[in-house]
Amino acid sequence: VQLQAYGGGLVQPGGFLRLSCAARGSIFSINVMGWYRQAPGKQRELVAAINSGGITTVANSVKGRFTISRDNAKNTVYLQMNALKPEDMAVYYCNADVLTRSDSSWYKYWGQGTLVTVSS
Repeated sequence: VQLQAYGGGLVQPGGFLRLSCAARGSIFSINVMGWYRQAPGKQRELVAAINSGGITTVANSVKGRFTISRDNAKNTVYLQMNALKPEDMAVYYCNADVLTRSDSSWYKYWGQGTLVTVSS
């Protein structure tokens, strides 16, 4: 199973970006999918997560600005980021709790990270 994240880039403060992350491989089902971020010199932190039923968890620091959603048919999770601030600048990683077809076990997979730069 691989997670491919994309959509990062350079944006001015107040701007927006949409991140996507698609899971591919021997997947039977996916429970929680989420986005984390890690800024230089800081620990990785949860940004938002969503379960297969659509229930979401969103960090207070981004609540009201970021929205997480998913397309279960495509095994894809999205992060719509609006009103971006310089403090949102980080490498964003997606992850997913996957039940694999190959051995019917649950694993947590991580994407490769996509850089979001917020600067004027």
